[in-house]
Amino acid sequence: MKRLLLTGVATLLLGLPLAVGGLLWLGSDDAPALQRTAELAPRHVERALQILSRHDPRRRQGGGLRVIDLSAEEADLAANYLANQYANGSARVSLAAGKITVQLSVPSPAPLAGRFLNLHAVLRETEALPVVEALRLGRLPLPPSLLEYAFARAVQARQADAQVRTLASALRGVTVGEHRLRVRYEWQADLPDRLRRAALPPDDVARIRSYHARLAEFVGGADKPPALSLARLLVPLAQHATDRAGRAGGGDAEAESRALIAVLAFYVTAQPLGLIAPDAAAWPRAPRRQVTLGGRGDLAQHFAVSALLAAHAGSPLADAVGVYKELRDARGGSGFSFNDLAADRAGTVFGELAVAPGGAAAALHRRLAAGIVERDLMPDVADLPEFMPEAEFRRRFGGVDAPAYQAMLREIERRIAACALYRRGAAD
Repeated sequence: MKRLLLTGVATLLLGLPLAVGGLLWLGSDDAPALQRTAELAPRHVERALQILSRHDPRRRQGGGLRVIDLSAEEADLAANYLANQYANGSARVSLAAGKITVQLSVPSPAPLAGRFLNLHAVLRETEALPVVEALRLGRLPLPPSLLEYAFARAVQARQADAQVRTLASALRGVTVGEHRLRVRYEWQADLPDRLRRAALPPDDVARIRSYHARLAEFVGGADKPPALSLARLLVPLAQHATDRAGRAGGGDAEAESRALIAVLAFYVTAQPLGLIAPDAAAWPRAPRRQVTLGGRGDLAQHFAVSALLAAHAGSPLADAVGVYKELRDARGGSGFSFNDLAADRAGTVFGELAVAPGGAAAALHRRLAAGIVERDLMPDVADLPEFMPEAEFRRRFGGVDAPAYQAMLREIERRIAACALYRRGAAD
């Protein structure tokens, strides 16, 4: 009897992984069913900013139900962008009355490297949140409850469960129409702080605090002038990154880059770190200095914000935000500026490099720590057209899809690629 029991246990322990692996193999495919890039246009950024403005917590008084209204295009765009950036895959969302159809294609995990998981799910509207009505992995039908389990495990793996729980506590329902998705949530006065605390794990908060302390120490020196070059400010922060890596035996260089760039961007734009880390209000104050790039504060801001977006959200978003800002300025602000656009693009390239895998992030820290000049970060763009009202911009360049505009972008890319920091292998 004992031998039989041991045989049964051994069969279960060995057979279960094999069964799961077999199901994954049957459900995986040789090619992705979807291959879509994350294409963000300036109009998408404008719409996102409108939504954020409408739901700005500073405009909310008291509680009550709120509604976020999304078009089918916006829901599809958001899903594909998230799949692109966080799963190296593609997604498509389509809406019908009471139904949401989701398609997702992502690379298979390590045991099935080279294959793809193609998921097809149908969600049905209920009085509360939608429920999974049908689920298929490749050609293999699966019980809908399996998706809920997989989602919970994915959330746990990304250590974002606190944020998801916080969001779930505010969500009240989703209404699905033929072309619209309406998300109902209950406004809670402490929701912004709860989300900010949930969004940043304690390790990330500790990193940000460490870089903030180093920045405050550096800019607080009696020998510091009222204005500082962005290149000069990056050096002590990068030295701090290499010091931390040495103490941690290598550490997570990409996470260090994200913390470094976050502190840099918030300081350059004179925004409080409390916007992302509520406890930062109690941290030591960093004396204010104007940070410049090419002798201009606006170029330093463009560079730093684009680096932040690229490091934390991916370059498609950073590029779209940069173009949107210039188009908005052309309609009534300071005018369209290729100088600003070049700073946006240089910042995006920097942010991408700072979180690149395979040792690139650590190599960049070492290169910065050794000392850099501004031309390592961004090329000379003083000769590029700027301060153009919309009519002049369209007369000279024809709009963002016209050949003249695209030629100018290629020239900007050529100059950025020639910067010492971005030349292939330069960071090593």
